[in-house]
Amino acid sequence: MEQIILFFKNNWIEISGSVTSVICVWYNVRQNVWAWFWSIVSVSIYAYFFFITKFYIEVCLQIIYLVLSVYGWYAWLHGGKDKEELAVSDLPKKYWFPLVLLAIVCASSLGYFFQQRTDANLPYVDATTSVVSLIAQWMLTRKYLQNWLLWIFADIIYIGMFWYKDLYITSFLYVIFLGLATQGYLDWKKEREKLSTSEL
Repeated sequence: MEQIILFFKNNWIEISGSVTSVICVWYNVRQNVWAWFWSIVSVSIYAYFFFITKFYIEVCLQIIYLVLSVYGWYAWLHGGKDKEELAVSDLPKKYWFPLVLLAIVCASSLGYFFQQRTDANLPYVDATTSVVSLIAQWMLTRKYLQNWLLWIFADIIYIGMFWYKDLYITSFLYVIFLGLATQGYLDWKKEREKLSTSEL
């Protein structure tokens, strides 16, 4: 019992971030607007956690997440036609090439900068997952179905990255995220198909 208490005492920040993050993604899968409240809580906790573990790119990412969470909260409620609730849709094809180009340029630049100027852990891997996650988060605020495909890609890399750095709780968290992202894609895809049918 003492070992369990000690474990929670030593890892309470990571555990708190993990729990609130799971709640956030669980609500995202269900398209519940309260996801954004839990997103604000979880990214605030993780910003501090990643700072003390020297994942500086992740710290920057959490700050941007905070801004996107506020925007996402508004967009889900008023981002649809005539400021109605936003519906699930496909990412317009015109965005794919610019987003891929943006991801390559930003990940390479961030990775190089943090490798040369800081003592960041795995700067290029961290930069890649961070940029992909940021794009996925923006897509999530607009309820684009394909956001879940990017989350699946990022989650797989995150699992290995955090395990490699002995952050086992966070690594396991991303295993849960991977499952939720897969479920999110399947559920949102069904809803998108229903909306497409009703529009015919």
